Amino acid sequence: MAQLEKFSAEELDQLVKEADLGGREPGGKIGQGLAVLAGAWSLFQVWYASPLPFLFGFGILNDTEARAVHLAFAIFLAFCAFPAFKHSSRSVIPWSDWLLALVGAFCGAYLFLFYNQLALRPGSPTTMDIVVGVTGVAIMLEATRRAMGFGMLVTTGLFMAFVFLGPYMPEVIQHRGASLSRFISHMWLTTEGVYGVALGVSVQFIFLFVLFGTLLDIAGAGNYMLQVSLATLGHLRGGPAKVAVVSSALNGVVSGSSVSNVVSGGIFTIPLMKRTGYSGVKAGAIEAAASINGQIMPPVMGAAAFLMVEYVGIPYSEIIKHAALPAVISYMALFYIVHLEALKYDLQPLVRDRQPTWRERVLGWALGLSGTGVAFAAIYYAITGVQYIAGDAAGWALAVLAGVAYVVLMAYSSRYPDLPIDNPLVKEVKLPLPWPTVRAGLHFFIPIVVLLWCLMAEELSPGLSAFWATATVMVMVVLQPFMLTIFRPDGKAEAAVSALKRGFADLWRGLVLGGRNMIGIAVACASAGLIVGVITLTGMGLMMTDFVEMVSAGNIIVMLLLTAAICLIIGAGVPTTANYILVATLMAPVIVELGSRSGLVIPLIAVHLFVFYFGILADVTPPVGLASYAAAAISGDDPNKTGLQATWYSLRTTVLPFVFIFNPQILLIGLGSWVDVVLVCVTAVAASLLFAAATMKWFRTRCTWPEVAVLLLATFLFFRPDWVIDQFAPKYVSAPAGDIYKVADGLQADEWLVVGMAGETLNGEAVTKTVALPMGEGATGRERLRDGGVTLSQLGADLEVSAVKFGSRAKKLGVEQGYKLVELKLPNPSRPSSHWVFIPAALLAWGVWWLQGLRLRRARPGGAGASPA
Repeated sequence: MAQLEKFSAEELDQLVKEADLGGREPGGKIGQGLAVLAGAWSLFQVWYASPLPFLFGFGILNDTEARAVHLAFAIFLAFCAFPAFKHSSRSVIPWSDWLLALVGAFCGAYLFLFYNQLALRPGSPTTMDIVVGVTGVAIMLEATRRAMGFGMLVTTGLFMAFVFLGPYMPEVIQHRGASLSRFISHMWLTTEGVYGVALGVSVQFIFLFVLFGTLLDIAGAGNYMLQVSLATLGHLRGGPAKVAVVSSALNGVVSGSSVSNVVSGGIFTIPLMKRTGYSGVKAGAIEAAASINGQIMPPVMGAAAFLMVEYVGIPYSEIIKHAALPAVISYMALFYIVHLEALKYDLQPLVRDRQPTWRERVLGWALGLSGTGVAFAAIYYAITGVQYIAGDAAGWALAVLAGVAYVVLMAYSSRYPDLPIDNPLVKEVKLPLPWPTVRAGLHFFIPIVVLLWCLMAEELSPGLSAFWATATVMVMVVLQPFMLTIFRPDGKAEAAVSALKRGFADLWRGLVLGGRNMIGIAVACASAGLIVGVITLTGMGLMMTDFVEMVSAGNIIVMLLLTAAICLIIGAGVPTTANYILVATLMAPVIVELGSRSGLVIPLIAVHLFVFYFGILADVTPPVGLASYAAAAISGDDPNKTGLQATWYSLRTTVLPFVFIFNPQILLIGLGSWVDVVLVCVTAVAASLLFAAATMKWFRTRCTWPEVAVLLLATFLFFRPDWVIDQFAPKYVSAPAGDIYKVADGLQADEWLVVGMAGETLNGEAVTKTVALPMGEGATGRERLRDGGVTLSQLGADLEVSAVKFGSRAKKLGVEQGYKLVELKLPNPSRPSSHWVFIPAALLAWGVWWLQGLRLRRARPGGAGASPA
């Protein structure tokens, strides 16, 4: 505990503020004014995302205008909240920052203020336009340095320099360059640069989800998730570490920030892990490895996940479906890792006041699981029943139903004492009982149910779904103190009134914190827009395809390793969101293109999740891993050692992106039945656990190197069963290209048709591709192909792509106009199921288990079990 005293609660709070909020907290009227501005930003975003502007016919903004207002808020608050230097005052805003904030906000809002005039002169900027654009870019770069650090500034600056130095570059990346006028017009006066897709997603989706998480945390959901984890897992061997893993997964719903996740949970779990026997390095590494994965855990993933909606072109509900299994198995593997660490060092669990009997445990788990199932069924049938009965008034009826449920749950939970706020300096930790802990916060699940129902069942847009969930939690924050006062026996009318005032104060605090939390994300999105603008202005994407193909010699594994390395290197100085935008824009099309040239069909979502995962891993990898540094600050140990250990623990997450590039079934793609789904889920879990055992060199006992090799082989067979079958039977058989319409007639919407194409690159190089054409809606195969984005024409005996719909999935998958269809690649009917490979994989794993059991019995007569050391 002496190590922890170096970092007081105030210092750790300041660490989070510096990373997420800027760190500057002026007092007096200046501080109140900035709070009003941050709160106003949150209210503006809630208004923009809601149906209210269209209902009242007031305050309707198009996407470009909203982005300009959003950027103006972000730039102004960035200069007010983020000091210029480390030694700058955290309580006083100098006049220079006020000037930069005002000028930057004007430049950011320029498209909103002069939207009509700019629309009348596209591509012909005036002197005023150029001056505002140059000033805006310069101020944006300074805001980037303050909010994101020098890494992001240097990265953005190098890309911008590339625009003007194009004619002097090596031939492989040479281009004509651009004039200052064209550069500014592209970057600041159109939606190709700063005001591009990234800032648009920040406006439409990200802000509301950040605000949703902030308000949930204000209501106490973060502490509730931690207490539930402690109550259900604290009594297990290595319990505090398992609490860190599960609470970080649950906190992914509340916080999309790795650093915030580390500090909010780690302030309690890291000292607790050290107290039960984990070293400071291992304790910090476990918390860091668990916290970064909060960004890959549905339903509310990191901010970058919402960008996939635009980049991949599928609903957010589909992204959740594809990301769910990898996230779950990654957390299960980490849970297993900390269990193996506990076995290695013979760590003892925390003790309850009274240990339940095995019958009580079995009964408790049975009631808990069955009760959860009944609760899910009741929620589903209640909502669908109300929708069926209420008809057009279903929205109002569901709002009443949610209100009634909230009142009932608050009346129930208010009969029990509030959950304690964890104090890491308390030496004795009393484990709470599971059911009393769970029932104290059941009302926290109402906004989460609203979010999931809107996303998954109603298939509303992420922005509108987040609005309804945020509106729900706003009402909860206001009413929660009032409800607790009313329903508790000692409640009085006077106390109820003051409690209602406290609820509004909590809501306002949440709106202010939501705005402050968004500053860095909005600046990162805008700055990344500059980089994306460079790529579109110079044609760097096509250059990167040729460059990577040359470096990798067309080898898909080398190309993926290169992409992973680029993500980690860029992530050393760039936050996850900006990292994803940059690499997804630059490298994702390269992976798809070179993969198709190699005959490999890679789903677009797999490519983007690959980039996303490695962008997140940059938060723990030394020398600049912010999550590892935050965990080391709490544990009092060396941050580089903590980062290296966290990187080792994160190997199970590192492997997954390579797996779902080659085996998309892990993303629940291409599965025919529920039997397939269950089998893939079970074997994926088994593979992740075996890989964890191999990397930890511990299964039933310490592993020998041959046993590690066998476990890795079993892991490979579970993850890549198709590779084995490919050695005996091809995945596809060839069919004439002219049969495409007949084959497409037998496919349904959202199914795929794999074809071979041939054409030429812009350089005149002949290439062949293997591409999966998506099927859209339509009565015939021709209509389904056209709705999926592809229009074909007959030229003699050849079929040629005559048009590809802009922005369609077909376009993003590399289908090009003018390419000829060479063949259809239909599933091989005589190919055996890859599931047969699971049998030898299971036998290999069982063989290691059996051999280690023999070794244990020889070491300890009587078969007492594994030696803990």
